Amino acid sequence: MTHKLVIEPLDQRALSQRRRCHCEVTPSGLELLPAERKALLARWVKRGGRSKWETLLKDAGTANLQLADSLRDWLLRHGWASVEEERRHNEWWPLWLELRELPTLRAALGIADKEAEAHRWESLRTELIAYNNERLVSALESLDVMPVARALARCDLIQALQRWQEAGTRRDFALFARGGTKDITETEWRWLEETVDLAEFNIERHTPLLLLSAPLQLTLPHGQINLAACADFAALTPATVAKITEASGIPSRWHLIENRTSFERVARKRAHDCGVIWLPGFPPSWWRDAVDCLLDLAPAPAHISCDPDPAGISIALQAAELWQQRGLAWQPLGMGADDLAGLAARKPLTEQDRQRLAGLLAEPRLPSSLAELARWMQEHGEKGEQEGYL
Repeated sequence: MTHKLVIEPLDQRALSQRRRCHCEVTPSGLELLPAERKALLARWVKRGGRSKWETLLKDAGTANLQLADSLRDWLLRHGWASVEEERRHNEWWPLWLELRELPTLRAALGIADKEAEAHRWESLRTELIAYNNERLVSALESLDVMPVARALARCDLIQALQRWQEAGTRRDFALFARGGTKDITETEWRWLEETVDLAEFNIERHTPLLLLSAPLQLTLPHGQINLAACADFAALTPATVAKITEASGIPSRWHLIENRTSFERVARKRAHDCGVIWLPGFPPSWWRDAVDCLLDLAPAPAHISCDPDPAGISIALQAAELWQQRGLAWQPLGMGADDLAGLAARKPLTEQDRQRLAGLLAEPRLPSSLAELARWMQEHGEKGEQEGYL
């Protein structure tokens, strides 16, 4: 269908030298545009709404000048563009092409709308910050330095972490977040590992394992497990622990150790009547459930050893809740100010560390030894790792 051109003079001369042409018609027909024209149009759309005609010709290339001319004419007559022209030697030559309905064009051609994406990102960022989830602070900060499109792509993973209430493997989480067990890329997993403690969200590479060494013989419906026979330590799945019906040989105490290397050292050299359990950072729900079952069968006081840093204090307090709920005694071990001061190497506190310390010191129920450790860190601005002495 042919539409009548509307011509608007752009100067006041009796014989106009510049004009703008457009058609008063609702833009249509994109779905019928041949593939080669669509491909060229996509390049033009990426340049924005208004471009010099010479620039658009360069996009087409010298071999496709006729294609460019025919596309310009099609866009004009189907309502998708206006064209500014200049009179040269009594002929009209195009100077500028201005595209209409850019959001519609971008959507039809599969081109990201950068302005719309920027608005969407700002909205999502505000929404994510409003959750005030300190476990996601590093992940959120890392998004600010990324291109908007990449930040949006990873934003859905943060939102999925906020909704995730289960315990499972990485493939379980990928299925939950993206609808496929392999739909989170290796690059995205590395980013998550660097910015988020996945264990805090109960996400493991494989089925999680409770690592422990103890003078216990465990009875299950289909057999027994003698932990005392292990040369160093055993690894039990949460499902296995949940099936235990009886434990004989109650330990005199449990020793919880955060650092994996330190756990292995202590487990190999433990006293014969002591039980040792690895504490994998902030206690994930599967770990709490497993240790909960274990304490039902073998209750005993606890020594808790975490890194002498602000997070370590928080981790110790969370783990201790299982003992407090039963009225069992617990105390920090190797988490004193003297232990930290005696380390050969220490690290400076981060701003997040200082904020956590302020919250801990405002807690009236903070044990005196941990309060002393917190004040030492606050005063000296340093923290440490238990691997240096345990």
